[in-house]
Amino acid sequence: MKDKFDGLVDHLLNGGIFLQQAVEVLEKNMIQGALERNGRNQSAASKALGIHRNTLQRKMVEYNLGTRRKPVARVANLGRSRQRRNGAA
Repeated sequence: MKDKFDGLVDHLLNGGIFLQQAVEVLEKNMIQGALERNGRNQSAASKALGIHRNTLQRKMVEYNLGTRRKPVARVANLGRSRQRRNGAA
């Protein structure tokens, strides 16, 4: 494994790839792989990567990896329940 990684490093250096670019490619691909292997379960993926779930979510936004958002219907229902509690019609 170390030999393959060393070969990859040589390949990147010879190709003029900057460190930041290499880090981003590796990080994005590892996050995608961890999410796929864990059925897009963010908690399981973050454990597999050894990072906090909030860090994973931040990086998912950074790399545009399809963060899950609450459905619009849930948000709309939330507003109605608040109105009822406050006595609004």
